[in-house]
Amino acid sequence: MKWQSAFTGVLLATALAWGQGAQAQTQSGGNPAGNPFTRAIKQDNPSGIQALLAQGFDPNTKDEHGQPGIVMALHEGCFQAAKALADSPRLKGEQTNAAGESGLMMAAFTGQMDIAKELVAKGALINKPGWTPLHYAATKGQMGMIRYLLTQGANINAGSPNGSTPLMMAAAYGSPESVTLLIESGADIHKHNDLCLTALDFAKQYERPDAIGLLTQAEQSNPAGATGAPCVKPTVPASAAE
Repeated sequence: MKWQSAFTGVLLATALAWGQGAQAQTQSGGNPAGNPFTRAIKQDNPSGIQALLAQGFDPNTKDEHGQPGIVMALHEGCFQAAKALADSPRLKGEQTNAAGESGLMMAAFTGQMDIAKELVAKGALINKPGWTPLHYAATKGQMGMIRYLLTQGANINAGSPNGSTPLMMAAAYGSPESVTLLIESGADIHKHNDLCLTALDFAKQYERPDAIGLLTQAEQSNPAGATGAPCVKPTVPASAAE
C-alpha cells in the first residue's frame, strides 16, 4: 500500500491554494482578475480594502470559486490585506472555502498570531469536525500558534477525516520542537488513524530522525499507554496497493 494515501487533505489543499494566485495572474496577463475587492487582496493593498469597506463593501464576500477574502489573503501570503479584513467589525470569524479551510486554519498555518486572535474573538471555530487549526499549526511547526490554540481549548487529539492527529502531522511535516510540545502537552502517542498508523509510523514513513527519536523515547517511557482494542488495518484490494 502506498502510505501516502493516509496523508491526503491538508497539505494537498494548501499547496493547491498557494498556487492559485500565480495561476490567476498568468491567466489574466499578470493583472489579478476579478472585482476591485479581489484585486486589492491579491495586490496586498490594505488601504484599497479599507476604502472599499468604508463604502459599504461586504468583507465576507467570496470570489467565484467560493473563496472568502480572508482565506484568500492568508493563502496567498497577503498578510496586510488579511489584517485589514480581520480588523473589520463586520467580518465573520468563521468562513470556509470549498476545501473546508477557514481563516483561522490558514492563520495557524502561516503563523499570523494577531489575525488568529482577531478571528477567534469574532467566533472562529477552534474545534471542528475533520481538519482543525491545530492540525495546520502542527504541520508547519508553528510553536506560538500551537501553544495559543491549546490555551483556547483546542482538542490535542483531534482526528482528521482519516483520523490523523496534530501529533501525526507534526511528526511527518513539523519541527522536532512541535513534536516535543505536543507530547508534553498530553498528545496521545499511541493513537492510530484509520490506517492503523501512529505518530511514530508517520515519522518513519517521512524519514524524520528527530521525530522518530522523540516518539520512540516517549513510547519507551509509557509502554503501557496504549488502550483499546488492537487496530485492524482495512482490507485493500491488490490493485490499490500497487
